[in-house]
Amino acid sequence: MTVLEIKDLRVRFHGADHDAVRGIDLTVADGEIMGLVGESGSGKTVTAMVVSGLMPHDRADVSGQVLLDGKDLLALTPAQMRKRQGCAISVVFQEPMSAMNPVMRIGPQVEEALRDVDLPNAEEVYQKYPHQMSGGMLQRAMIAAAIISRPKLLLADEPTTALDVTIQAQILELLRRLNREMGMSILFISHNLNVVRKLCTRVAVMEKGLIVETGDTQQVFYDPRADYTRRLIAAIPTRKKL
Repeated sequence: MTVLEIKDLRVRFHGADHDAVRGIDLTVADGEIMGLVGESGSGKTVTAMVVSGLMPHDRADVSGQVLLDGKDLLALTPAQMRKRQGCAISVVFQEPMSAMNPVMRIGPQVEEALRDVDLPNAEEVYQKYPHQMSGGMLQRAMIAAAIISRPKLLLADEPTTALDVTIQAQILELLRRLNREMGMSILFISHNLNVVRKLCTRVAVMEKGLIVETGDTQQVFYDPRADYTRRLIAAIPTRKKL
């Protein structure tokens, strides 16, 4: 069963002479963790903004279809879309500090979902302000806020980029557990191919607003078909032998 289906999505920012997203097709199955990778400027975050309903209508022209459980999100009014945000689709961003209200304690922003994301001393965290928390704890709180309504689809846009390797691994394991225990589908957007390889079952590769390759993670990483994918994989840092 398909949870998300993107058909011929095109996005052009006002004043631009080319599309930022150039007619892409993408699907995310029920219970799947799907990766979307590419360099900065490839159109990944623009795609996420459109899917989540966060693309300002006065900034860009958008066409195509974004079907969530068969319902075209692009055909919804802003009020209708707001009703689906959080309950049907939620987003976790790279910078949780910018998504939290800085003058409001963490607890009222995330409520009971704190205990679902392995935050130690949840009662203590409940009383803290965002600036009083570490990056890893704040990202867990952000994920808690995103899953409060148990959405069918979680968009995770570079959620581990600003974290050190140890905390990054903990956040990835948390996403795996939410996917496994809650059956939540995840569209994981990243430029970090190593992270995507560890987390995702399928992956789509984006270049200059186009999806140039889609397939099972193992196939894409070990038998890539597109030249761009091969270049991306060749650029993955490796540990040099001492």
